[in-house]
Amino acid sequence: MCGIVGAIAHRNIVPLLIEGLSRLEYRGYDSAGIATLNNQIERVRAVGRVSELQAKAATLTSHIGIGHTRWATHGGVTEQNAHPHVSPNQTAAEIAVVHNGIIENHDAQRDRLLGLGYAFHSQTDTEVIAHLVHYYYQQNRDLLNAVQLTIQDLTGAYAISVIALHQPDCMVVARLGCPLLIGIGEQEHFVASDVSAVLSATRQVIYLEDGDVAKLQTDHVDIYDKHGLSVTRPVHVSDVSLASLELGPYSHFMQKEIYEQPRAINDTIEALIDDGAFRTELFGQLAGDIFKQIDSVLILAAGTSYYAGLTAKYWLESIAKIPCAVEIASEYRYRESVPNPRQLIVTISQSGETLDTMEALKHAQKLGHPYSLAICNVQESAIPRASSLVFYTRAGAEIGVASTKAFSTQLIALFVLAVTLAKERQQLSVSQEQRYIQDLREIAGSVQIALNLEPQIREWAKKFGDKEHALFLGRGVHFPIAMEGALKLKEISYIHAEAYPAGELKHGPLALVDNNMPVVVIAPNDALLEKVKSNMQEVKARGGELFVFADADSHFHASEGVHVIRTPRHVGVLSPILHVIPVQLLAYHAALLKGTDVDKPRNLAKSVTVE
Repeated sequence: MCGIVGAIAHRNIVPLLIEGLSRLEYRGYDSAGIATLNNQIERVRAVGRVSELQAKAATLTSHIGIGHTRWATHGGVTEQNAHPHVSPNQTAAEIAVVHNGIIENHDAQRDRLLGLGYAFHSQTDTEVIAHLVHYYYQQNRDLLNAVQLTIQDLTGAYAISVIALHQPDCMVVARLGCPLLIGIGEQEHFVASDVSAVLSATRQVIYLEDGDVAKLQTDHVDIYDKHGLSVTRPVHVSDVSLASLELGPYSHFMQKEIYEQPRAINDTIEALIDDGAFRTELFGQLAGDIFKQIDSVLILAAGTSYYAGLTAKYWLESIAKIPCAVEIASEYRYRESVPNPRQLIVTISQSGETLDTMEALKHAQKLGHPYSLAICNVQESAIPRASSLVFYTRAGAEIGVASTKAFSTQLIALFVLAVTLAKERQQLSVSQEQRYIQDLREIAGSVQIALNLEPQIREWAKKFGDKEHALFLGRGVHFPIAMEGALKLKEISYIHAEAYPAGELKHGPLALVDNNMPVVVIAPNDALLEKVKSNMQEVKARGGELFVFADADSHFHASEGVHVIRTPRHVGVLSPILHVIPVQLLAYHAALLKGTDVDKPRNLAKSVTVE
């Protein structure tokens, strides 16, 4: 959460900084700023979107600079709290810093720096970093050494980029727990928290490891590990396309990404379909050996990814016959649990940088869990690098804060895991394996057909425009889809929405039902359909208005107070993937009617790299 971009070159890098911040705005959009060197540190900052900053920066030119787009943690949304932060003071600055993450011991360091005569002009933890760098820089005029000494004083998570007035030929960067990469150009180098910020300049990137500090010059990059030793990190060629970062004919990235789901699903299962079999190698070369050792699965995730994990629990236990637990990552790492060395730890994260999930993985490993699998959408991100196995979803860049195609491809990956484990555990016949492959071949087409329901869903959304609350109901494997539907609605339309297993309705939530409480029901034709119908009658008897997502075989009929939309196909075990499409579209169109910022909902950011 928050975005960093920086550049050092033989050309004016200000336009690149502004473009990079625009591409990073999904990571934070409370405020933005840049700092450049031109015989002095020149800094411009603005509250709001990057477009507000662009006008202020129109007169700046420089060969070196850093930029930041903020999602507020310490301190309110003000220009004073916006990055970059400088030291020793605002009129004679020698050091400028941008920072992602949270410095947990900033209060103690602030007191120390006040005692050393430093003045603070913001409420942020980042200003502590600027003053510490300046303090050490004064001792030897070596920016690299000053940053190395500074990070020894910091407790917490950070990605930082620093420039110094008297060393205009270099920039120093460091990371611990927050993503940071270096872009490699011709006689120019870049730094960013996301590859999208540097794609217009280069596709060659180096992903820094935890504890790394790097010195960037136009013609050279020097990287040092957490022990201060010089190291070489591999250069990767990014496969992210600039076209994937553009809206094209769509009104919002969320709309674009909803419609990209058939392609994302096909891309994710391409290797499986080509092979015509579920192979352990899809999860890594060690997967065959690891899968033989495990006796259970523990899924750790946050937000939308957590709901994907809850769906997977049904598949893993019913198909693979293996016990599965699912935990919210931020809760797991702070409770006493009973470790099981034979348990497979599965982490799910779109970005691969979700701090809560990363820390939960580290906690599991410290407890003695040797086997881990990352399901992730971003190549070479932190969580896959820390895991024994990895399955990359192929959703492509996802810009909208509310996850859509990342979620559906996570479900695909988790289903493939369930069937692969079933095969490994001899719970899968040849005919079942071929049936599941055929189901996967057809699911993208079914999703495409479900997208054609948009006009009907748009009409439904009109009935949500004046609502403040909504209930979502589902049973069995569709209960997590109800949870995801409620999350999407509250995320982008700000309608308070909650989800319940339909059977729980009479145990409390039914008290909320009246004609002002729309009730959305996920009701495909599965073994629990008749139970769901009974729960719907409980709502109808109390004057509630029902919005039912069914399928062609459910035999529902619309009536007074009961609205029904049917997906054209029943897709069996993959039904959760199909039924997430309508709830995404419902949230999208409700948000349009509410007039909210669909892609950048208030108080949220895409990549959650703070605790």
